[in-house]
Amino acid sequence: MSKHILLVEDDVSISEMVEKYLITEGFSVTSASNGVEALNKCMSTSFDLMILDIMMPKLDGLEVLKLIREKSALPILIMSAKDSDVDKAIGLGLGADDYIAKPFSMLELSARVKSAIRRATIYSNHSDNKQDMLIIGDLTIDLMNFSVMKKQQTVKLTSKEFAILKLFATNRQRVFTKQQIYQMIWNDEYYGDENILNVHIRRLREKIEDDPSNPHYIKTLWGIGYKFEGD
Repeated sequence: MSKHILLVEDDVSISEMVEKYLITEGFSVTSASNGVEALNKCMSTSFDLMILDIMMPKLDGLEVLKLIREKSALPILIMSAKDSDVDKAIGLGLGADDYIAKPFSMLELSARVKSAIRRATIYSNHSDNKQDMLIIGDLTIDLMNFSVMKKQQTVKLTSKEFAILKLFATNRQRVFTKQQIYQMIWNDEYYGDENILNVHIRRLREKIEDDPSNPHYIKTLWGIGYKFEGD
């Protein structure tokens, strides 16, 4: 069964071009031309991925992203002409899984779509040969149900944030370079763009650390990468 993508883009020419290409790649595509329409379709239909433009009428993409993240861990790929670090940080900070800047090649879009869906699929399947529950300090990480508790309070993580935390927590004290983390989590080549990874690490720290500026768990090794510590 083909994966179902919700494409949210108000530019008709771009929407038609992307939809046609994704269909030739074997995906099923539903289109929406504004934020309100996108939310309505999300409520009535199950999707495997959303491709979301930022600048749209009625309800902009960032607001759509925020509202969806309150209820769903649906993988979301932001697609926008606003290619500044600030916009990336805002979009990813709200819970987007990845970001692609206009103009882009169809090959790059296809690779990012497949990578996002692949990661979501991997983390929706239970692996019987892994320990299901990890208790590290005041964190309880349920690998089977993809949930995290901190001091008995539920911590809401995006799929990418959980993937990073799982990688760290199951490899405590191991040092990971940024390139290794990106390749493992995004299943893609690392081209030196640290922004996406940095934003995810920052957001993860804000959710699991008592003091994100002085982290207890996720330690930075300047010029190298990160490692995970804990009691």
